[in-house]
Amino acid sequence: MYERQLQTRSPAVNVMAKAAFAAAKKLIRDFNELSHLQVSKKGPGDFVSAADKRSEKIIFDELQRARPGFGFLMEESGEIKGKDSNARWIIDPLDGTTNFLHNIPHFCISIALEKDGEITAGVVYDPIKDEIFWAEKGLGAYMNNQRLRVSSRKNLDESLIATGIPFCGNGDQETFSKELNLIAPKVAGIRRMGAAALDLSYVAAGRYEAYWERGILSWDVAAGLIIVQEAGGFIKSLTKEKKVHLSPDLLVGNDAIFQEIQKLLKEN
Repeated sequence: MYERQLQTRSPAVNVMAKAAFAAAKKLIRDFNELSHLQVSKKGPGDFVSAADKRSEKIIFDELQRARPGFGFLMEESGEIKGKDSNARWIIDPLDGTTNFLHNIPHFCISIALEKDGEITAGVVYDPIKDEIFWAEKGLGAYMNNQRLRVSSRKNLDESLIATGIPFCGNGDQETFSKELNLIAPKVAGIRRMGAAALDLSYVAAGRYEAYWERGILSWDVAAGLIIVQEAGGFIKSLTKEKKVHLSPDLLVGNDAIFQEIQKLLKEN
């Protein structure tokens, strides 16, 4: 794991990275157990739920030990208030649960630090590829120890766009279909990979030019948003929510493609 090389990170990011690495060890073991689920009395859904909860408990314990006064907002356990009302961790212990369940090696751990209502640092760790994306306000964005910049592509027909698709009756399928029909004919491709935190990190790394999604949750995107910002990208709520990391509808991207996708979405 990349935990060997922590020297360039700030104390806050080191704390988050340490928690992510600790949880990742157990997630990897759980992921490798998926092939044996057929002999288990519990169904695969129960198994993955347990994996989520174990990961979250490890992260919670690590962060609480390091910063005992901070609060938490977590996917599995909800909100836990801390003595310091101005600081909390926002955690998704396993983003890409459906991929995990299907033995698809594309999932991650996402941890963000919120202070005074603003995201000030974020870590997204992909344990299978051993890639840790991280950023802190004003200090840039990195993948492992490599500085990140968003893509410089300016033309839609050269651009790869990420999104999320409503499923199992969730979300607004009609709106998504309209937006997809507006965007898809104009771009090089659209990807739905199933892990929003990694989608955002890939925009920061220049692998995607933009990402949009509706009906997303804050723990899925809080860490990724600051990574995009610090890599020179643009982020925008597609609702009237002033705090972008709390908005359910988002658009992010490099300067040129962000502007072009925004225009297309306004046509819907």
